[in-house]
Amino acid sequence: MEFIYQFIWIVPFLPFLTSLLIGLNLFFFPKSTKSLRYRWAILSILVLIIVMIFSCTILWQQLVDNSIHRYLWSWIFDKQSDFKIGFLIDPLTSIMLMLITSVAVLVMIYSDSYMSHDQGYVRFFAYLSLFTASMLGLVLSPNLIQVYIFWELVGMCSYLLIGFWFTRPSAANACQKAFITNRIGDFGLLLGILGFYWLTGSFEFETLFKRFNDLLLHQEVNLYFASFCALLLFLGPIAKSAQFPLHVWLPDAMEGPTPISALIHAATMVAAGIFLIARLFPLFQALPNIMNIISWVGAITALLGATIALAQKDLKKGLAYSTMSQLGYMMLALGIGSYQAGLFHLITHAYSKALLFLGSGSVIHSMESIIGYSPNKCQNMSFMGGLRKFMPITGTTFLIGTFSLCGIPPFACFWSKDAIITDSWLHFSGLGWIAWITAGLTAFYMFRIYFLTFEGNLRVNSNKIFFSYPVSIWGDLELNNIKLEFISKNLKDQFDPFFEINKHDNKNLFFEKEQYVYPKESDNKMLFTLIVLTLPTFFIGFLGAPFPQGQPGFDLLSQWLYPLFKNSSEIISGNWLEFGVNAINSLSIVFSGIFIAFILYGPISFFPQNLEKDFEFLLKKNLNPFFSIIYNWSYFRGYIDTYYDIVFVKGIRLLAQFILFFDEWIIDGIVNGFGILTIFGGESTKYLEGGRISFYLFGLIFGISLLLFVIFF
Repeated sequence: MEFIYQFIWIVPFLPFLTSLLIGLNLFFFPKSTKSLRYRWAILSILVLIIVMIFSCTILWQQLVDNSIHRYLWSWIFDKQSDFKIGFLIDPLTSIMLMLITSVAVLVMIYSDSYMSHDQGYVRFFAYLSLFTASMLGLVLSPNLIQVYIFWELVGMCSYLLIGFWFTRPSAANACQKAFITNRIGDFGLLLGILGFYWLTGSFEFETLFKRFNDLLLHQEVNLYFASFCALLLFLGPIAKSAQFPLHVWLPDAMEGPTPISALIHAATMVAAGIFLIARLFPLFQALPNIMNIISWVGAITALLGATIALAQKDLKKGLAYSTMSQLGYMMLALGIGSYQAGLFHLITHAYSKALLFLGSGSVIHSMESIIGYSPNKCQNMSFMGGLRKFMPITGTTFLIGTFSLCGIPPFACFWSKDAIITDSWLHFSGLGWIAWITAGLTAFYMFRIYFLTFEGNLRVNSNKIFFSYPVSIWGDLELNNIKLEFISKNLKDQFDPFFEINKHDNKNLFFEKEQYVYPKESDNKMLFTLIVLTLPTFFIGFLGAPFPQGQPGFDLLSQWLYPLFKNSSEIISGNWLEFGVNAINSLSIVFSGIFIAFILYGPISFFPQNLEKDFEFLLKKNLNPFFSIIYNWSYFRGYIDTYYDIVFVKGIRLLAQFILFFDEWIIDGIVNGFGILTIFGGESTKYLEGGRISFYLFGLIFGISLLLFVIFF
């Protein structure tokens, strides 16, 4: 079966060829291409299914022989160097291929329905195929130069897809923000690549690792310079995987269509940074200071993303900050040397987050028919509520994804997140505390999103009219009752036949389905992808479940994902008792977060009326300033965007204005000054030319006399 590896080139080539064909036909024959739009979509999906089957075969072969295969061709050859291009196949590559293709196929099937109304339907599939091909090429790359080429292609595709609706100013600004932010990281990555080439003389991964370790062993390299180059390499994943402080592009990237949000957050762009850290893990592992930086950047990002997600009203942005937080978990795991746990969480999170984003797309698709196509309305959770009654399949699958992301057993993310939290405690208690607290915050904000979206009663309905009342972020029940009573007094007389009001239970207006537009469940194509994604969300976590003592722990992942480090201390036997104790520790904070979310946002009030008033009194008199600070921090994104706007945007504009002033009045002023002086000098001397020789002789003699007088006296 080894001959299969020789045809690995078709994995990135077929999606790239599909994208090229669609793009060329769309450019030269736009009308006929758009008339055959569904055939182009079917072609894209079928090609990607073929690639997925091939990737599955590669994965199976890797499970059987667990070997590394390289296929290289000389590209640039001279006496001093021989640069080659080709493909590298190992366990890490095979898992990433399967992850990318499986998620991309489901996203394409989903997009066929979600984007069917859009005029850019064909263009979207061209971009989607190119995006997938770029990511597949990235994970197959055997050297840093090839990685960088596909790295830039991934960034370009994200720019095109985030700004897909470029006529909308917010989308145009978002894609530019993502592109520019990633350029900062990519420039650092390029400098790091060149730095390590200068040290080792090679771009090939295996050769680079071997030479660098030899240099360290014989102390033939400046450790500070090597650490600086590694830090520059790390700058690329910081930007691509939305790590602090280059995370600001990720929530704004939600301006793109929801299917691409799912693909970016699950299996492509943000996963690229984690993949690169995993691929270069032997390099970073040799530099303990860089590993510490990676772990602390991951921990800060995880906590920051979780705190900012607490008060987001936009459904997709809440999930975006959730992605940022989970990527921080992965980076934390890699930084503390927990290679297997970090990659395991990348796999489990990908399917869970794809399920959540596609579920949010189903909700948005349904809400658009009620309150319009503005993202400020159809993605605003303040206008949602009670959607589980109207969209039971979407609500159930979203709840499954929420369970998984919160780390509730036996769902997928429980196994990986618990491993990261446990390893964090063992490495350093400070990192353990951060990982543990972040788990509780994750449970709180994810169930807040679920309760506000799917439970309670619908807070908006429309028949060219919409009714709404704001949802207090900290469960301020009195405020909600006042708003509801205000709406009741003003609108009940006009619309009394069509709705009922129940103020005592703090329920929203009830609208009879015959009179008002109400949400509808999505069509079968979208629901099919949601149902399919529940399967890996349920079962893929068992790949990392600990086995009884004496059998290999983390059976399919610990040794298989660690081919370069056969003697890793991470390959240990499973111990159910130890695992259970650690799980109780993490689950305690998770269920606490869920309980608080249920009290504040759940469909049922936990308190009797008198206790409810006491709770409000306690909240207002004692805890309100604290909650207000947290709310403002979260709602305004930690003020980081504001700081960046002041320091970088306005600062660069002021610098540009100063440079313009300096250029116009100093640089140009000197040159223009000499020109003006010459003009006036010429104008003044031309009047001395009268054409009389006697006048010229008089001037000559007078000048010589004056000069002699000055010299001698």
